Amino acid sequence: MDLSSSVTEIKGVGSKKAELLEKLNIFSLNDLLAHYPRTYQDRTNIRRIRELSNGEEALISGRVLRSVLTGNPYKKPVLHILIGDGSGINLEVIFFNGKWLKDSIKIGEEYSFFGRAEIKYGKYSMLHPEYSKGDAEGSEAILPIYPLTEGLRQSDLRKWVREALKTVADDEEYLPEWLIKKYNLCAHGYALRNLHFPNDRQSFAEAKYRLIFDELLMLQLGIMIVREDESHEKGIAFSKEKSADEFVASLPYSLTGAQSRVIGEIMNDLESTKAMNRLVQGDVGSGKTAVAEIALFKAVKCGYQGAMMAPTEILAKQHFAEMKRIFEPFGINVDFLGGNLTAKERRAALARLAAGETDIIVGTHALVQPDVKFANVGLVITDEQHRFGVNQRKLLTEKGDSPNRLVMTATPIPRTLAVILYGDLDISIIDELPPGRQKVTTKAVTENGRIKAYELMRSEVKNGRQCYIVAPLIEDSESYGARSAESIYEEVKTGFSDMRVSLLHGAMKQAEKDDIMGRFASGEIDILISTVVIEVGINVPNATVMIIENSERFGLAQLHQLRGRIGRGSHKSYCVLVLGSDGEIARERAKIMCESSDGFYISEQDLKLRGPGEIFGTRQHGLPDMKLADMARHSKILAASQSAAKEIIGSDKKLEKAENSALADAVRRLFGGSLELQL
Repeated sequence: MDLSSSVTEIKGVGSKKAELLEKLNIFSLNDLLAHYPRTYQDRTNIRRIRELSNGEEALISGRVLRSVLTGNPYKKPVLHILIGDGSGINLEVIFFNGKWLKDSIKIGEEYSFFGRAEIKYGKYSMLHPEYSKGDAEGSEAILPIYPLTEGLRQSDLRKWVREALKTVADDEEYLPEWLIKKYNLCAHGYALRNLHFPNDRQSFAEAKYRLIFDELLMLQLGIMIVREDESHEKGIAFSKEKSADEFVASLPYSLTGAQSRVIGEIMNDLESTKAMNRLVQGDVGSGKTAVAEIALFKAVKCGYQGAMMAPTEILAKQHFAEMKRIFEPFGINVDFLGGNLTAKERRAALARLAAGETDIIVGTHALVQPDVKFANVGLVITDEQHRFGVNQRKLLTEKGDSPNRLVMTATPIPRTLAVILYGDLDISIIDELPPGRQKVTTKAVTENGRIKAYELMRSEVKNGRQCYIVAPLIEDSESYGARSAESIYEEVKTGFSDMRVSLLHGAMKQAEKDDIMGRFASGEIDILISTVVIEVGINVPNATVMIIENSERFGLAQLHQLRGRIGRGSHKSYCVLVLGSDGEIARERAKIMCESSDGFYISEQDLKLRGPGEIFGTRQHGLPDMKLADMARHSKILAASQSAAKEIIGSDKKLEKAENSALADAVRRLFGGSLELQL
């Protein structure tokens, strides 16, 4: 038995248990050892019941004073157990469907319970705590608490992890010896043992540091290998003699300093022999589209075709209409390719593109279909690129012979995270808004404040404006405890019967969604109730109010994106955050939104509050999830691992040396066997 063996090799793991482990993405012993504890039960710190705080996870030890089953004994009765520890306060332990435990926990005997304490009206309780008696778990002072699925117990996971750890040799190592010494890392086997079953706090700290370092090192090595490949990719060099100055001079506004800086970076890329591979980040309204248009103009003037891919039909059509208007005076032919074209229209558009009659093609993911052929594509641009699947950017790039690539996003990402997420891209940031951009007044209210928000909405509609209401759910859910778009739609449709109200959500067909957004953009709808499907929408300058229900259910970066749908015209705009929870974190997040309109600051705060996985799901970018590493909290380890990765790649660009063979295998495992990251 080794780390690649199936978990069924462990005694006690049959087919049924293996099915439960699969729900946790555990298939092999390696997977099992990478299923890290979410917290720990410190047996050296038994708390007195009287000392417990509300919401605290703690270990208590006491005698069972009473055990009672309530409810229908044949229909999942509830077991209530009263525990006393001599502190003067008793604790009620509650197990739903607890009939099977009634005879296991005996009155008069001593047990330990680990769980979250709840204190209400002077009564102390724990719901479904972990429990043990005597030394059934072994002699460890600190026990791991693992994420579980129904049907698995902590004792099961602990027993199986102990078995898996027996296959890890003390001297087993995949990092080069020089690196371990230079960065003062503990051995890998020691790290695994002390992360699961720490000897003490110092051993745990050493183990966690090593495994976080490993995660960040592997991630950066994988990205650097891809980047090294692309850095030597010979691209299309645009002529330095052909400029976009005449187009810039025709614009009815002056470029901001940030736009000019980013355009300079793009032009340097376009005129070099290396294929451009650049990300442009810019807050909502910062002028990314103008930057893209200038780059496309340069491509056409240099004799090449350009392509721009947008995530929705309606956004692509908006880009198409605008580019057709501004480029036609220069004799530039702009065409459109989307899913709603008739077969005849599509064939004609494809023929024009293949013949070179089309200079710039704008479209949706329809651009990456196999039958789309370019005559001479030199620049491909992906707008709101995080909305696409992991392969679509690559498929668009493959339509030509190493065309220059530009990807744009209005989702501000902290630079530390952007370097990780987009390690294969050069990064440009437009961190300045054009003058005259309206600042949105943002206010947070509780449920009681909704009436005033509705009054504001009615007033704005009567003045000819339009409004959004955003909900986290499509339909009501008992388990989720939040308002749904459908229930709000029924409420608003009744209360605002004199106004034009419509509903939009992601479960609708694309054609229906496009129709509703088109009618809202043209002013045919006064109030649009929607889910986050409008996060990346079209420009509706007449929309001045956005009410976001259960705003605590959204990340800060997402709230900022939603708020960016309003304040796009000359009218004063308002965003109302309706809090369904009055918790401390919910209030802190609402305070950040009310005080700041800086997307990069907001995303930094989001990263601190929620971590990188939620702010910008790495899974969709082809990057592996981090189990332990947090770029916000582990910045020092990140810096150290970056230095180590650069040293390794500096002397072995493909990890081909014998001393790096085990390291190369570990990197491949992290990336699912392939180093072809497609961001």
